[in-house]
Amino acid sequence: MTAYSPRELYLQNFHDRVAGATSAAFASLPAKTPFREYKSSYDLLCSIVLESPSPRTLLDVACGDGHLLRLLSDSSRPLQLIGVDISQGDLDIARAALPGNVRLLRERAQEMSLDTGSVDIVVSHMALMLMDDIEQVLQEIRRVLIPGGTLAVVVGRSFLLGEANDVFLDLFRPIARQSLPPLKLGDRRTGSVEGWVELLRTGFEDWHFEDIDVPWEPAPQELWQALTETYDVDRLPDEARCQLRDQLIPAWAGLQDDRGHIHTGWGLRLVRAQAC
Repeated sequence: MTAYSPRELYLQNFHDRVAGATSAAFASLPAKTPFREYKSSYDLLCSIVLESPSPRTLLDVACGDGHLLRLLSDSSRPLQLIGVDISQGDLDIARAALPGNVRLLRERAQEMSLDTGSVDIVVSHMALMLMDDIEQVLQEIRRVLIPGGTLAVVVGRSFLLGEANDVFLDLFRPIARQSLPPLKLGDRRTGSVEGWVELLRTGFEDWHFEDIDVPWEPAPQELWQALTETYDVDRLPDEARCQLRDQLIPAWAGLQDDRGHIHTGWGLRLVRAQAC
C-alpha cells in the first residue's frame, strides 16, 4: 500500500480529531438545486440512489462517519453497502452506528481492494475535491463500477455564500499568508464544471452538473464555531486563529438581520456520470 501523503496525513488527523465534522456541518441543513429542494445534501444523494433502477451494490467513497450509509440502510431498498475511508476515527463511529452487514474498509480511494466491476453505484459527499491524484481516484472508481454504473458525488463549489464569504476572505488571506504553512488540498479542476468535464472524459459519459446551495442563517459566533472545523482555519496557529476570530466577528456584525443572524451557507455542486 502506498504511504499517505502529507495532505492525506493531515486529513486523516483532522477527521480522527474531529470525527463526524462533515455530517455535523451538512446533515441538518437543506440543500437546494435549481429544480428541487432536499432535506440535506446527503438526502439528495440518497434520492439519486433510491430513484435509480435496481442498484444492488453501492460504494461510498470517503464515507466518513457513515451518515449517508445509515440513511441508505434505513431505506426499504435492499442494498449491499460498502464504505471506504482513511480516518479510523470516522470509521469507528460508522461501525457503531451501522448494521453489521455494511462493509467498511480503511483504504485510500486511489487503490481500493474491491473487485473490478463489482459495484453498481458510487457516491461520495464532500470528499473528491480534497483527494490527491484525482485521475487515479476516478480510474479506480471506474474500475470497480459495472459498465453503465452510476457515479454521483457532491463536491465543494464555493466556500460561504454571499457577503459573509467576501468578509471572511478579506480578513483570512493576509493572516494566512503570514502564518499558514502551505498544504494544497485536492486538484483545482474539481472546482469547476470545465475541470470536471476534463477529468471525466476518460471512462465516463452522460455528465450532469447541478449547483447546490445550502442556506444557513447563523449568528456570528455560531458561524465562527463552524469555521473552526474547516481545514484552513483548523491549520492556523492558535495566535493567528484568535486574531482572525477577533477581526471576523465584529466585521460580520454589519451583515446581521433584525434577529442577529447572517444570511449565508455553503456552495456545493452535484456531479453525475455513467461509466462507459
